[in-house]
Amino acid sequence: MPAETWSQVRDVFERALEQDPADPERWLAAAACTEGVRAEVASLLRYHARAGRFLGEPVAARVPDLLDEQASLKPGQSIGSYVIVRELGSGGMGRVYLASDQRLKRLVAIKALLPRLTTHPSSRERFRREAQAAAALTHSGICTVYALEEVNDDLYIVTEYVEGRTLREDINSGTRPSPALLRETAQELASALAAAHSRGIIHRDLKPENVLRAVDGHIKILDFGVAHIEDDSGRGPRPRMTQPGLLLGTPAYMAPEQLNGEPADARADIFALGVLLNEYACGSHRFEAATPIAMMSRILGKDVPPVAGRLGHVAPDVADVIERCLQKNPGDRWPSAAAIVGSLQSHAAVATPPSRWWRMHQLAVLVLYVGASVVAWGVKEALETPASRWLFVGVGIGAALAGIVRGHLVFTQWMNPRRLVDERRRTAVVTLAGDLWIGVCLAVSGLLLVPVRPLYAVLTIALAIGVALARVLMEPATTVAALGRR
Repeated sequence: MPAETWSQVRDVFERALEQDPADPERWLAAAACTEGVRAEVASLLRYHARAGRFLGEPVAARVPDLLDEQASLKPGQSIGSYVIVRELGSGGMGRVYLASDQRLKRLVAIKALLPRLTTHPSSRERFRREAQAAAALTHSGICTVYALEEVNDDLYIVTEYVEGRTLREDINSGTRPSPALLRETAQELASALAAAHSRGIIHRDLKPENVLRAVDGHIKILDFGVAHIEDDSGRGPRPRMTQPGLLLGTPAYMAPEQLNGEPADARADIFALGVLLNEYACGSHRFEAATPIAMMSRILGKDVPPVAGRLGHVAPDVADVIERCLQKNPGDRWPSAAAIVGSLQSHAAVATPPSRWWRMHQLAVLVLYVGASVVAWGVKEALETPASRWLFVGVGIGAALAGIVRGHLVFTQWMNPRRLVDERRRTAVVTLAGDLWIGVCLAVSGLLLVPVRPLYAVLTIALAIGVALARVLMEPATTVAALGRR
């Protein structure tokens, strides 16, 4: 091919990488070039996407033979004093199992490390040393490492078993966190990282899959057992004992200095925290691109719109925290995770929580219940018919049932706000059925009152409509504002 044509191919290819079109074929069709140049560029783009695919895939998916070399443990099989219950999953470092600790009578999680990662003496020593350091971490936001077991030359990391769901599952669910929940999540993650960093331990693989929200609503960071330890003297990282070419971490959440192969410190975790919080808040990766290599290019140098412009309901101070975490130069980021905690706490002290409006809505609905019961009693007294009496009883039962549930929700929001979303989801059918039942009973009472007192009948029917609409139309709006979801 002539040199001039190759120059055109290169220019068009570089423009395609820079603009990162969602539909490369349509973009090429509109490009000012010959058909031959388009064909060459299309071929290069296909190879480019295929070459970078490994950066975004889990190790287990890219190289399934790695897990094939490790025999799966069966339920009932013993590893020292631990009895396997079931397999929980697998990843780039090995398989994870739920097991029963026969000595202390508790459930634990056991990670069976891949044999080829632990056969080299230096790697084995590295895992042993770093697991010991991680076991010394005691923080409510960090999954505790109990032990490092060596059985038949195999290594097993025994950790606390936490029941819950990962932030990846929350992100994939399509629901976005409320401003209050996002702030709490950011504070808990930063607090856990600050505790680890104070002991010289860097996670290096912070991502949604490694953050779990326990059933009580609290955050737990997983996989500190394979973190990196800085020198206790503060002179920087200790000499690495990792095998040459072994890359620990997930490129999509690595800081630019990590991707460039430069020394990385605790500020790499701060960058990953920014990527994670942005994805949790927005539902998409901050540096999302058509191909993994294009994503790496964006992390390394291409600017993207600020988070505040992509998600309006993020509190300004939380958006500022995320933006500063994501600075490409480590010196421009937060100096420490503890500084992030301090910033979030200082702003939270003066912020007006949107949940206040949600509580006010609940209290207003409770007042409507009382009003509906009083009006139904008045209709019964005015008519004194079996129908009016039963309608009063129906309104009273519905108001009592729905009122108790709403009182429970207000109490939950006040005392344990992290459980509110789950409790509201669990009781949504009860409040909806109760409100509609009250509305129907009250509306029928109003219709019975028309021949006797038409004005009171109209007001009764209007109250019935108000009770129903408050639940069907108004409550979803206040709930989204306060909780970020219906």
